[in-house]
Amino acid sequence: MIYAEVIGDPIEHSKSPIIHKHWFEVAGMEADYRRTRVGEGEVEAYLEKRRADADWRGCNVTMPIKFEALEQADVKSDLAIAASAANMLIPHEGGLAAGNSDVGAIVMVLKALHEAGRAMTHVALYGTGGAARAVLVAARTVGLHAITIHARDRQKAIKLAVEFGLSREPRTMADAPQADGVINATPLGMVGHRCLSCDVAGIDENGWVFDMVTAPVETELVKSARARGLEIKDGIDMLVEQAAVSFEAFFDAPPKRERDDELFARLRA
Repeated sequence: MIYAEVIGDPIEHSKSPIIHKHWFEVAGMEADYRRTRVGEGEVEAYLEKRRADADWRGCNVTMPIKFEALEQADVKSDLAIAASAANMLIPHEGGLAAGNSDVGAIVMVLKALHEAGRAMTHVALYGTGGAARAVLVAARTVGLHAITIHARDRQKAIKLAVEFGLSREPRTMADAPQADGVINATPLGMVGHRCLSCDVAGIDENGWVFDMVTAPVETELVKSARARGLEIKDGIDMLVEQAAVSFEAFFDAPPKRERDDELFARLRA
């Protein structure tokens, strides 16, 4: 049976199999989507096995191996190069192609916030990894340039700010954001990872929070935002959109999404 999968470490929390298997069911497809733990330094050995498997259609890649996955690819999309991260690897003409569907999914979330009339002048971004880089590429795409990076490692934040031409000085995670919205592109708030900055008192009253964490969906940051009446976009919003791009890349057909209301309900249960 043909299959795709998601790789990373940890991987048990991933909801990607739920999404793809739902779409298989809706389409009546005979296929599978799995979780496989692959840690840092293990990507090359993992791919050596998969390259020889005729049923393998590719994989999504999650933390902390998105950059390592990019390095292993023979062909790299412009978005993957810009983000310095691959969240998708696909067999391509005897080699491997790297893509980044995170960027497009983030663009869709940011556009939805704009269309909802939310304040979008200044954004606080938590993180400096592959997900944060995808946010910066997406923000550039939609013309959002006033961004303050908050990070545990301030030197990494400064380096990233210089690379993307940000004019605002980075802050630490202990600094409460003063912005229209917050994007959490870190694992902070995920099961086993304490939230280090859940203070949203400085967010505009017409503001918002976009938390990429998916397990749990209701993170402490999301709870704080809900208590203030802010607009909330959670990791499920992003996850489903990037999964749709991945599904089409893996299986040469877009997912049938007429029953996505059932899918979202299940993912948020």
